[in-house]
Parts: sequence; structure tokens; C-alpha cells
Amino acid sequence: MPPTGGETGRRNTPITTQLENWSSQNNLGVVFDSSTCFNLPNGADRSPDAAWVKRERWHMLTPEPKKKFPSICPDFVVKLHFTTDSIEKLREKMREYLANGCYLGWLIDPQTQQVDIYRPSQDVEVLQSPATLSGEDVLPEFALNLQPIMFLD
Repeated sequence: MPPTGGETGRRNTPITTQLENWSSQNNLGVVFDSSTCFNLPNGADRSPDAAWVKRERWHMLTPEPKKKFPSICPDFVVKLHFTTDSIEKLREKMREYLANGCYLGWLIDPQTQQVDIYRPSQDVEVLQSPATLSGEDVLPEFALNLQPIMFLD
């Protein structure tokens, strides 16, 4: 994927920052930013805007895959929708993450203020203008503040 534009980078930063702050306090897993490409079990290479992998799953990988494109599907992913992206292609990628072992995914659309929540074996939950998102059982006690992501000054 090509480098992101300024607005995309500005919106990605608070996601990764909030996720890393939470993760560093509980040591349950490892956070990745949008520059990380994962090699999913189906062979696809995917780069979510933010991702998290349970620590024990991360440590099961040998050192070599950790240095390259990790051969693992994140437990949690975030994708941001922008006008240059096809929303249908992003939804397809979110379903692909679930099919490859992801437990929770958020597709955030700042333009429409909509968030689609993806969980295995469940219908997509659509939220309109939420202030926060819960990490549920996947990211215990994590809540993402959407204010700096949805509204740029």
C-alpha cells in the first residue's frame, strides 16, 4: 500500500496511541501500527490501520516471521474508511480478517460518523456517531475515544 496522506495519518495516530497506552499497562498483547503487513493464514498480505495480537500468540512465532510479515492474523484490527477507499472492499477485508481468526474488528468511517463492528459468527453491528468503542472481552477494559479520530481541527 502507498504511504498515507496527512489526514489519514492524523486519524491513525490516536488509535495506535490509545491502544498502545492500554496495552503497555496490562501487558496482554502487542500493538502494531498501519505500516505492519500481516501474512494471513489464507496467504493474503494485509495491513490494518491498527492491530493487536495476544502476547502468547505473538511469542509462538519464531524470530524470522516476526522480522518480516508476521504469519499470523491479529486478534483485533481497525480499518479507517476514506473517500479514496472502496467501502465494499474494506468490508470484504474485514470479513477476511474474521475468516482468518480475528476476534474483533472495527471499520471506522469519519465521513459518515459510522462504525461497523465485526465479530466471529455474528452479524455486523453498525453504530452511528458513537463517542467511544469498547474492546469487549478481546481487549478487556479498553475504550477507544473517537473524538480525535472523527473530528479533525
